[in-house]
Amino acid sequence: MQYSLPPDKLQRAVDYAHAGYALHFGSELLSIAILAAIIVTGLGAKFRDWAEAASKRRFIQAMIFIPLLLIFNDLLYLPANIYGQHLELKFDQSIQTWPSWLWDWTKTELIALVCAIPLAFLLYAVIRRSPRRWWLHFWLATLPVIAAVMYLEPMIIEPMFYRFQPLAEQHPVLVDQLEALVGRAGLSIPRDRMFEMKASEKVNSLNAYVSGFGGSRRVVVWDTTLDKLTTPETLFVFGHEMGHYVLNHIRNSLLLLALALLALFWAGSHIVRRLVPDVSDWTSLPVLLLIVAIASAIAEPVVNSYSRWQEHQADLYALEITHGTVPTAAAAHSFQVMGEIGLDEPNPNPFIVFWLYSHPSTSSRFDLAQRYRQPD
Repeated sequence: MQYSLPPDKLQRAVDYAHAGYALHFGSELLSIAILAAIIVTGLGAKFRDWAEAASKRRFIQAMIFIPLLLIFNDLLYLPANIYGQHLELKFDQSIQTWPSWLWDWTKTELIALVCAIPLAFLLYAVIRRSPRRWWLHFWLATLPVIAAVMYLEPMIIEPMFYRFQPLAEQHPVLVDQLEALVGRAGLSIPRDRMFEMKASEKVNSLNAYVSGFGGSRRVVVWDTTLDKLTTPETLFVFGHEMGHYVLNHIRNSLLLLALALLALFWAGSHIVRRLVPDVSDWTSLPVLLLIVAIASAIAEPVVNSYSRWQEHQADLYALEITHGTVPTAAAAHSFQVMGEIGLDEPNPNPFIVFWLYSHPSTSSRFDLAQRYRQPD
């Protein structure tokens, strides 16, 4: 057997995938174009002049310049976000109303501002103190910030967008089975770190994930997954997420992110010094953001390749830990169900998989489950 879709869903999956690919690449070009326009038109300098005219205090300037730059940039990018939500509604992936979606977008903007203003102030304070080695000092300063955000995000930010409740509240029998699976792995994931997310209030798609680390680390299963998969299939999905937990994927990703930022800050410091006469001027920020946007686009296949490797390892772990408990047919069928609901294209272009996919294709994951420990 192979992962496949009935003819009506197949065409919709192809249309959805191709529209998504076009939106992704178009959005990257748009984000780069917006930053380039801000630089070329001198709009960044205009924002700088307004901020410096308002106050000589750098933090006050940051509180004026950063919101002007961020909000202007994001308003120009808003059509891409709107079109993305339009696609999610058109292809039945989302049921979220437009007022609810706009409120989520607004919350995202507010969170970005709360984070961006002190970070930008810190960045330029470091640049003024150490014009040549700011990249190293700022990198060192950002490490505890990144760790704090990743620690707090499951407890503070995620509940701003979705409702969560302990998985045991409505699914105590399932939690008992999950604890048995955890025990089989020789782990300890307390019941109070297993959560159900009320995703069905906004989306139709299925998912589960792990987030946080240390005291905030948790396994989250969407209620759509619980509603549309059987218990064995849900156990397999949980086994996959437990694989991320066991294999320290969050920790490893955090370490690699830190190294990537170090390389980016070092390269960015050399590039911006050649483009901007005074790096400590606020107008260098759009240039730095443009460098980040271009570097992110170029690095995308590398990042996604690493992510696919992690996801493949988690799939293997799930197959291993559930072997003898969950039939491989159930594991394969979970991919079939998730693929049908999510309109996953059965035969995506290999280049698209290489460049864009953060997970192996549904077809390859289905095939892995089918082949796992099957006789020749």
